[in-house]
Amino acid sequence: MLQVFTRGASGGNRLGVVNDLSGLDDASMQEIATGLGYSETAFVDWPSGGIPFVRIFTPAEELPFAGHPLVGAAWCLAVLGPGDIDRIGFRGGTARVRNSQDMTWIDLEMFGNVVATGDVSEFVSRAGLTDVESVDRVMLPLEYVIVRLDSFAEVASLCPDFNVLSERFGTYVYARNGDRVRARFFAPATAVPEDPATGSAAIALATVLSSCGETTGRVHIEQGEEIGYPSRIELEWGEGRVAIGGTVIREEVRMLES
Repeated sequence: MLQVFTRGASGGNRLGVVNDLSGLDDASMQEIATGLGYSETAFVDWPSGGIPFVRIFTPAEELPFAGHPLVGAAWCLAVLGPGDIDRIGFRGGTARVRNSQDMTWIDLEMFGNVVATGDVSEFVSRAGLTDVESVDRVMLPLEYVIVRLDSFAEVASLCPDFNVLSERFGTYVYARNGDRVRARFFAPATAVPEDPATGSAAIALATVLSSCGETTGRVHIEQGEEIGYPSRIELEWGEGRVAIGGTVIREEVRMLES
């Protein structure tokens, strides 16, 4: 088990990594991910002569893309073996991998789309999010509702209605002060009420900022304090690409009971 996007030597988002898929079908992978109960579990297949390919499961379903499983799988392959890599595949495409000092990064083309908000403002209001500065929708390809609040304190004090939030794939609430971002991500429909660190949502945020004219930038995202897993994601974007990076720590191996 790994902790991805840690803050120093603690926190981060837990990740299960399975690198031997012998005998595992889709149902078996889902059963393992449900049993582990982490926000995601990564299943890594490395065919001879190819690049590693990662399938990503929440406790409830398979996802086409997620950030912390790709960063964690890349770290696992590079540090624990069988060897260093420069690319990693997932259902939505391929990401470049790089290691810089103690951080692991994935870098990919910006593939999200900001779309019309439709009835999202009404959804946000029913979920109990008030004093909202802006609301956006990003398809990545799943739907991310991106909500900006005025202050870090407002983000920290949120008590949203999870029944309403379950109507959408994920809701990302953030505030920004210069190059610092405080964020929370809610995805109760996927059996993840609140996520400690969400790389895909960070990429969705970069998509929104780029669409608003901030075509190049870097921010430091703090997340997870409210649920006891303080995390940090580094986010960079520019020239049609986006990258997320962070530190990774290995924890004990957890065995599932039969």
